Amino acid sequence: MTRHFLDVDDLDVDEIEAVLAEAENPAPPQVLARRGAALLFEKPSLRTRSSMEVAVAQLGGHPITIVGDEVGIDTRETAEDIARVLSRYHGIIGARVFEHSKLERLASASSVPVVNMLSDDAHPCQTLADLLTLRQQFGNLKGRVIAYVGDGNNVCTSLMVGATMQGMEVRVATPPGYAPPTDAVERAADRGEVVVTEDPFVAVRDADAVYTDVWASMGQEAEADRRRTEFAGFTVDDALMEGAGSDAVFLHCLPAHRGEEVSASVLEGPQSLVWQQAENRLHAQRGLLSWLLTEHE
Repeated sequence: MTRHFLDVDDLDVDEIEAVLAEAENPAPPQVLARRGAALLFEKPSLRTRSSMEVAVAQLGGHPITIVGDEVGIDTRETAEDIARVLSRYHGIIGARVFEHSKLERLASASSVPVVNMLSDDAHPCQTLADLLTLRQQFGNLKGRVIAYVGDGNNVCTSLMVGATMQGMEVRVATPPGYAPPTDAVERAADRGEVVVTEDPFVAVRDADAVYTDVWASMGQEAEADRRRTEFAGFTVDDALMEGAGSDAVFLHCLPAHRGEEVSASVLEGPQSLVWQQAENRLHAQRGLLSWLLTEHE
């Protein structure tokens, strides 16, 4: 059976464990030897494109990056037709899209694994890198607390689910009207403790990790000025970090807007793990692709 990875809970707890263990394999199996990997990009990328292309190469494969109108999902060809063609050429298909439904349709027609490299609903590859980073810092994550401050976006929703699957308590602080979707909160709450608040100081109190993301994501540029006003007080700065645990770390999926969602002093400070976190995109995705392309009992 072909396994796809469209959100973090497409894997169970044991499977996430296996993926994260494989991420740290210094000699990864060449599961893509003599095979291609189709990487479709509707949205621009720095970390995703570089990390996925290198991950594919480290697994012995040849990445083919296809951007914008070169593929034209549902403009030149339907998502289903694209998947049927590409799965005859490639060992995996990765897609970075706006509408999550396009990923679901690609997966429905593909005979090879489809990987969500980001959609408006979810960013599960980022969550794998986040969990890998936290495990490298703390070891076992059960009982640890992670606080997410900012917009309840795709990064937040996947993080909530992935962190609770690891036994972490998740606290999310957003301005009114920007809380994560109810269904995502419920999915996470089914697995562990989740607190949603409008007070960032409540969220970070004695937390082990504090996480944030940009206030306006790709496709929301027209809202940026309004969001800067509505997110006032939600900057992760030194005063907010002081409320977290003394050994707390700071995470950010990048790109970062210094002086908006995070101060330069926190981003560049001793508690920041953002560059290690960015590097772990490569390792986590390599572990994921290796696991997806290995037969399991």
